[in-house]
Amino acid sequence: MNVQIPPQPGAISVNCRGGNPRKTRKGRQGVAAFYAQFDVMEEGETAPPRRGAWAIMLGAFAGMLLFPGTLHAQNWPSRPVTMVVPFAAGGPMDTVGRILAPRLSELLAHQVIIENVGGGGGTIGSARVAKAPPDGYQFVLGNVGTHAVSQTVSKNPPYNSATDFTPVALIADLSLVLVARKELPAGNLPEFMAHAKAHQAKMQFGSAGAGSATHLGCVLLNAAIGINVTHIPYRGGAPAMQDLIAGRIDYLCIDTPIVIPQIEGGALKAIAILTRDRSSSLPALASAHEQGLTNFEASNWSAFFLPKGTPAPIIERLHDATDAAANTPAVQQRLKDNGIDLVAPERRSPDYLAKFVESEIAKWAGPVKAAGVVSD
Repeated sequence: MNVQIPPQPGAISVNCRGGNPRKTRKGRQGVAAFYAQFDVMEEGETAPPRRGAWAIMLGAFAGMLLFPGTLHAQNWPSRPVTMVVPFAAGGPMDTVGRILAPRLSELLAHQVIIENVGGGGGTIGSARVAKAPPDGYQFVLGNVGTHAVSQTVSKNPPYNSATDFTPVALIADLSLVLVARKELPAGNLPEFMAHAKAHQAKMQFGSAGAGSATHLGCVLLNAAIGINVTHIPYRGGAPAMQDLIAGRIDYLCIDTPIVIPQIEGGALKAIAILTRDRSSSLPALASAHEQGLTNFEASNWSAFFLPKGTPAPIIERLHDATDAAANTPAVQQRLKDNGIDLVAPERRSPDYLAKFVESEIAKWAGPVKAAGVVSD
């Protein structure tokens, strides 16, 4: 075997053909000289010898063996990434994902592919990501249903939202808006509250289905006001809207993008945005917080989550790309055009999202149980 070291000042070539160089005097001198070029102590030095190039190479190699995921994390992504949207194509969450994906692809220098994995109120797609390898190549666009309501709706949820995911970034609020039939004698939230308290036994509210965000949003609102109103579930938001316009039910708590045309056309009466702040989609409509319900907020938020155990460099890279995408004017305009409000920059950190999810689980547990929609 020949081992040739490229000539350098003070370097040697060691010829190992025909025997072990350590077994001869000349060989031992040669090997000693070889190592001496890397670890040298100057005459009179008392400190340990300096780590030379050879020691650094050995240390780096050992680090790769001990922590093989570190190198991959630093180079992430090296191929396309999958964003799992756990709902059918065309819905509000799918809209958020498809607006963000092109810009994320540019920022990550690899394509972000959207895969719609519907079913189970969003839990099927979310569970797949929770069980995926923590290598950053699958992440989920979760929401209030997948990561808050799901923890109470099911007695045995397929994952623990607070511990089975790595939070990345809270992205947007898809505000719920309280709308009433046109003839209801109330023009703002205080008037609505007074009317509902006086006539709650005769009133009805609709929803897109039992356990949906539109159902639980109104349950939460009713509890905050202190009323008990009959619930009429529909097979989706559209038929509920039709009956509200026809005056067959009294009010809905519905996703903002769905109801804006009806509000602007005067077919319905907008009472309040059910979030702390006003929506950029309906800037003239005061929030519930502004109108007296200071501790109330109900929105269909969206956020990115990676599998538990994802390395920190990947979390940071995806978070930074998400934040940069959210700060892109074209992205902001498209979200606004679709009735979707970005959260404030200070609410986009992984730490904030982790605490937010825990608070949302606790907040929605009461309305879910009160609505009687808990399943096995």
